[in-house]
Amino acid sequence: MPADIDVAKAYDRRTAEFRSLHDTALRRWRRFANLRLMAFILLAAAVWWISAAGAGRRLVPFLAAAVALSGFGILVFSSARARAAVTRLSDLAEMSEEGAHRVRRNWSDLKQSPWATVPASHPYASDLDVIGSASLAQLFPALSAAPGRTTLASWLLNAAAPSELKLRQQAVDELKGRIDFRDELILHTRRINVSAERLLAFEAWSAKLDDDVGGRGLAAAMWLLPASALLLIIAQATGIVAQAYALIPIALGGLLTMQFRKKLRFALSQVQGQRNVLRGYAGIASLMSVEALSSPLLIELRHRLGSGDTGAARRIRSLETLADCTDVRSSPTLHLIVQGLFMWDFHIVRLLNAWKRDCGSSVVTWMDAIGVFESVAALATLAHDNPDWVFPTFDVTGPARVEAMGLGHPLLDAKRRVANDVTVGPPGTLVVVTGSNMAGKSTLLRTIGLNVVLAQAGSVVCASRMSCPPVSLYTSMRVQDSLERGVSYFMAELERLKLIVDAATEAAGTGDRTLLFLLDEILHGTNSAERAIAARHVLARLVELGAIGAVTTHDLQLADTEEFAHIARHVHFQESFSRAADGTPTMQFDYQLRPGRAESTNALKLLELVGLGVGFPPNSYPVSPG
Repeated sequence: MPADIDVAKAYDRRTAEFRSLHDTALRRWRRFANLRLMAFILLAAAVWWISAAGAGRRLVPFLAAAVALSGFGILVFSSARARAAVTRLSDLAEMSEEGAHRVRRNWSDLKQSPWATVPASHPYASDLDVIGSASLAQLFPALSAAPGRTTLASWLLNAAAPSELKLRQQAVDELKGRIDFRDELILHTRRINVSAERLLAFEAWSAKLDDDVGGRGLAAAMWLLPASALLLIIAQATGIVAQAYALIPIALGGLLTMQFRKKLRFALSQVQGQRNVLRGYAGIASLMSVEALSSPLLIELRHRLGSGDTGAARRIRSLETLADCTDVRSSPTLHLIVQGLFMWDFHIVRLLNAWKRDCGSSVVTWMDAIGVFESVAALATLAHDNPDWVFPTFDVTGPARVEAMGLGHPLLDAKRRVANDVTVGPPGTLVVVTGSNMAGKSTLLRTIGLNVVLAQAGSVVCASRMSCPPVSLYTSMRVQDSLERGVSYFMAELERLKLIVDAATEAAGTGDRTLLFLLDEILHGTNSAERAIAARHVLARLVELGAIGAVTTHDLQLADTEEFAHIARHVHFQESFSRAADGTPTMQFDYQLRPGRAESTNALKLLELVGLGVGFPPNSYPVSPG
């Protein structure tokens, strides 16, 4: 049985188990809810009993009310815990169900979550389906928009150094078997739903004190005015004073609030309503602090977060408490009372400033560590979901060469995936891929590209073995014209090729990385006579600069020149045709890569298959008997 089928069935079993536990927890929560209602009714009855009892007969109803109140409080607490258990199990079941969809590549059943916005000029993202619908990003579990998803997107869109990749691989290998631990992590990330922009704003807010609000000039008023108001209220209640003098300090406090209202609003804005977000961050930090970890990268991340009273978990929870205090602003009536009596916002800002002085400079470090940890866990999930995938090796000494055995397209499920042995390089050579329409040429380029992206992110790859040098990956596969820019398809393709040649020139100058190019149907936006000449010129320039790569083409004469004979290595796909008993033509592809150049085309056959082949000679293409 294929490995992915076993994993999918394991996810199905976890889903069923969590659904069952969820139903049990739901029944328990409903029982607590009913008992809570009964306790409330008993409490109300006890209160009525107290009011109805005569003087000297209220001891028993008072005791009954105390018991009912205690029971009601306990049941409220127990009901809340039971409700949290229901939510947790529901989330776990949903996560396991999503895992099965990932393994089976059921793209329509996977949620579309916001990832990074990738510019059209990115070297490979749009061509290789790195981010978007039915993309590489959807093979990973749901992560917070920031910092986890931001970090992982950066890893997929930018190659890391081999030394860093080794550290990531070790960390991924350590976490790939800890499914319960990774589920706990994802539970915490589900509380975090903030954009990268909001995270940057929070980091900036943490690093800057709000000195103009609640500073030393207001410190005395922050304490004297509320104290005076409370004393005057007590004095009036006890009859010491007859007039409502307490309104004077309350009014003065109101004037100060109006004067500083904009600064107060800004100072509180980054934490108000963020209780769950902060709880998610604290949960991740706490999870890292207690888990047994051994890989160097994970240990270093835990060191960044600290532990105990000075650790990120404890410090973020203290900020969570302050966020709870700011949420009083969401209730205008309650906020008016506490602000009038206690100058509430001024005190909260003072406490937030104190938190910033103690922790503000560490926030960026904490968020970066959490982002890296989330990203490692996401890569570990990919490794768990695809147990037959392997970690690539990185050759930094020999001639640049991408070599893979059993290389498959990571976005295809195992039942449809066809693996091939592929070699691209060394410098001074290029791979020319030929074959008919729909034979698999473009898919081969994306197979190479996506696995290189995974390799240089620190992930496992869809292969039985893979070696990869440090490369700068550039592609030209989905070039689009632009009416807005007034750019034709051919000109857009030339601009893309210019970008690649410039990158190859830079790579040749620095020597840090070899440029790897993947070109699909190069320059097919112009006539065939000029295409061959222009394509040979571009390819010769890339090879001259030491780049390695592969190019697909329908032009069987593209590399049939003396200057290309010693650098071009030809591989091809082929198809077979047959005719049913009723004469209906059919076409089959095996998607197996073969050495040499393709010798056949299938355009006429495809025309016949869609009903447009009327008038073509019956033997204009080879057809094997059905």
